[in-house]
Order: sequence, then structure tokens, then C-alpha cells
Amino acid sequence: MLAAIDHVQLAAPPGSEEELRAYYAGVLGMTEVPKPPVLAARGGCWFQAGSVQLHLGIEQDFRPAKKAHPGLRVTAIEAYAARLAERGAQVTWDDDLPGHKRFYSEDPVGNRLEFLEELRPSDRGA
Repeated sequence: MLAAIDHVQLAAPPGSEEELRAYYAGVLGMTEVPKPPVLAARGGCWFQAGSVQLHLGIEQDFRPAKKAHPGLRVTAIEAYAARLAERGAQVTWDDDLPGHKRFYSEDPVGNRLEFLEELRPSDRGA
């Protein structure tokens, strides 16, 4: 039986680790977690915030994920969006998911990321 998602992996081009660290740790506020030595030899980096883990793996023939993406739940979404924008990240709001506030952004190598927060019943007009 499936119990939870352990992590989501996104691809990145060779040599992009420092850019990824600056974005995922510096902009998003995640913590880099060490990769096991046998996996570290392949490059890339792993990040965690609470129970959320994102793995960035190196792909020689890299193409950014423009449609496929992780959906990351956040709290205080407006403040979080402001944090990203202040640090130079693109923030594109989208109102198409009923009961949620959400926006999209891209990491420095072009992968799409979705950030969302469920609206409280009082914010839904209920």
C-alpha cells in the first residue's frame, strides 16, 4: 500500500549545483541534506523542508520540466511569494484552482514549481 511520497526528483544540467543551492536553500529556504557517497559521485543535490524532499539529479541531455512539476504546500503564501520575488524569483499567480491560492515559479535551470495554500472556509466566502 502507498503511504506517502518520499521525495520528488527534478533534473538539472551538469555543473548547476551552485545555482541550485543558491535557489533551493537561499531563495526557498530549504536545507541541503547530504547524499550518500555513492550517489553524491553522480552530482546533483538534495533539499528538505519539514517532510518535503526535493532531489535534483544531473541529466546530461537536460531539458527543463515546463509542464510537469511538484506542487508544494506552503503557509502564509503571500509572504512566501514576496520572499521569492525579493530574491529575484519569478512569481506568477494563478486563480484557477478553487479553494486555493497558488502561484508558479521556476528554478534557475527552468523547472516549473507550484506553490499552494488551501483557503480557510472563511476565505472562500462560505
